[in-house]
Amino acid sequence: MVPGSWHSSRAGRAGIDQTWIGRFGDAQLVALVKEGMAHNLDLRVAAERVRRAEAMARLSGAVRKPQVQGQISGSRIQQRFVGFPVPSGSAITDIYGASLDITWELDVWGRLRAGQSAALGDLQAQGFDYQAARASLAAQIAKAWFALGESNEQIRLARAAIVVREKVALSIRERFAEALVEEGGLASQLRLAESDLATSRASLARWQADRERALRQVELLVGRPPSGSSLTTRGLPKAPALPPAGLPSELLLRRPDILAAERRYAAAGMRRKAATQAKYPSFSLTGSRGTMTENLHELLSSKFGIWSLAGGVVQPILSGGRLREEERIAGHDERIALGQLQRAVLQGMGEVEQALIAEDYFGKREAMVADSARLAHEAAGAAIQDFADGAVDALTMLSAQDRKVQTVFQLAELRRLRLDNRVNLHLALGGDFQLREKQ
Repeated sequence: MVPGSWHSSRAGRAGIDQTWIGRFGDAQLVALVKEGMAHNLDLRVAAERVRRAEAMARLSGAVRKPQVQGQISGSRIQQRFVGFPVPSGSAITDIYGASLDITWELDVWGRLRAGQSAALGDLQAQGFDYQAARASLAAQIAKAWFALGESNEQIRLARAAIVVREKVALSIRERFAEALVEEGGLASQLRLAESDLATSRASLARWQADRERALRQVELLVGRPPSGSSLTTRGLPKAPALPPAGLPSELLLRRPDILAAERRYAAAGMRRKAATQAKYPSFSLTGSRGTMTENLHELLSSKFGIWSLAGGVVQPILSGGRLREEERIAGHDERIALGQLQRAVLQGMGEVEQALIAEDYFGKREAMVADSARLAHEAAGAAIQDFADGAVDALTMLSAQDRKVQTVFQLAELRRLRLDNRVNLHLALGGDFQLREKQ
């Protein structure tokens, strides 16, 4: 039973956002997705599967049409004669023939039509699979691009943290240079400052490695050799407005995986029908027209023409249980396809609900972490000033600096996770997409 509305969102705006790639406001992302559509190797394989399904559909239609073949034959026959009243001896005869033979199975019960319908269902399912592959590729490129953008932002934050922590460590070293010998506590504070500095440098190295991995992932997805030559410093875009969620029932008409599963279920039903009708009698017509002569130069002469016309009925009687088991297998395949369709529908609705819930919580978390980052920045600035005035100790200042660094890192990660979830929401809602640089 399909619910009347989404539990996670009461806004039932109809329609679908087919320009969601451009909604992120990143022309370079749009260009990368275009490049991926043209050069991604997995997408080329998916396109070939569609073409193969087209050929299979044409082949299934060909068996319903009369089959015509031309034939030219020649033979030499020796016949021996022994005994009375013909004297012993032999005769050699040459026989040449040419004919057009026609065979046509009359599809009285619709078995051949059912097979053709099944092949057409497979073709339609492959078309929806290709549409799903396109959307999936666009989503993978977008997520890899956002991972690259997050790495760039985290690198800038790590470098800024290094600069600040270098200054803090230098300030502590200068202020307590004499006290280091006399008071072990001051030495521990300096070691803590140096430890924080080393942590920031390690974070910088980690994000630089992540940036290189993300870049090469982008290059592989768009079909380029993973050289890392097109390194960019672009950061994360802003999250666009939420797309229209529509109604759950609309999901059945626009998610390509659901549509593909429905077409496969229909094809399985046609194959079960064909398997049932294979037990019925089959009717066929055969005809032939041509010539037959003992002289090769008379092969095309109408004076030596022959023709034939015949009809036949074939009724399976004993097949060792093959037809019965093929019908059972086709029935199992149909029920399997039905289960896969039901699973695709349930999974699709679940993915929409999860993406809508995550969007709500990501929005709230981002707002709260952004506020926390602002307060941590103000606290870190005040702690530096208080430390310079001697109002607080080094541990307080180091704690404030560490909180500032951690919150800005967390904010950048949350922004990327929210963008990834937005991509997941577009995929869950289904439908195709268009690429436009200007929205």
